[in-house]
Amino acid sequence: MRNSFAKRYRLRTLASVFMALAATANAWAMSPSEADTIKTERPVASFYMAQVGKATVLDTYISPVASQGVDLRIEYERMQAMRFNPEKWVMQMNVGAEYGSLQNPAKNRTEHLLMVDFKWGMMRRWKDVLTPRLQLAVGGSTGFRGGVIYKPANSNNVVSVKMHWSLNLTAMASYQVRLGKLPLTVSYQMTLPVIGAFFSPEYGETYYEIYLGNRSGLAHLGWWGTRFDMTNALMVDMHLGRTVLRVGYRNGVERTWVNNLDYQYVSHTAVIGVGGEWMSMGVNGPSKKSKIISAMY
Repeated sequence: MRNSFAKRYRLRTLASVFMALAATANAWAMSPSEADTIKTERPVASFYMAQVGKATVLDTYISPVASQGVDLRIEYERMQAMRFNPEKWVMQMNVGAEYGSLQNPAKNRTEHLLMVDFKWGMMRRWKDVLTPRLQLAVGGSTGFRGGVIYKPANSNNVVSVKMHWSLNLTAMASYQVRLGKLPLTVSYQMTLPVIGAFFSPEYGETYYEIYLGNRSGLAHLGWWGTRFDMTNALMVDMHLGRTVLRVGYRNGVERTWVNNLDYQYVSHTAVIGVGGEWMSMGVNGPSKKSKIISAMY
């Protein structure tokens, strides 16, 4: 009987040891750096937008008078919280294409404007500034815009090429409100180029002369003494479940003055778009410990 008791005691002791080892192994497998870490998910906020409105263009390289007409634009926007500090830093990318059909004041000459542009930047943001649900962001971006203005009625210079690259100051404010039961996000964003470079021929210089080799003095430093640009966008995002409907207003201003040539562009367009926030997290979706950090909302 004493041997049976000792045997049972040894078995219980071994079982206790195995249980302790298993608990220790599990604790090591779920170390504090992993078990206590909440996985961060950074959804992508993307929008596809169409814009229609009016543009006014003066380009003294091809005409001494300004032209006005319909301005059409399509644009893709992408925003996401940055991986290195998602609570405070967000990324924004915009890609757009624009077409304008313009006429002179007498409406007997037509100009065509075709432009493409790209912008990428980062902004430092602050949440609940002064009041809950108010978010402010300030940062910088780099952008390129280029294209042509075509005036087929001209006998000599029928095309004016536009290209510029810039470093910009970007600021944004957004506020969460409700219209009845409908959640809304009202936002305003400003982009102001500070310095860069742009293309411009000499006064009276033809592109044929440039083709023959007269290429000096075509690139110019873009700063507020030679170039001023600004883009303003006021948007209202209506949250319809996972889909967001965007409506708003966009204003674009460009002006250069160099080589006795003056270029002015002003547009006012209404915006309508659709988008939302999307996450790529595999077949199982977000875990219960996932922390979702939105770039926009």
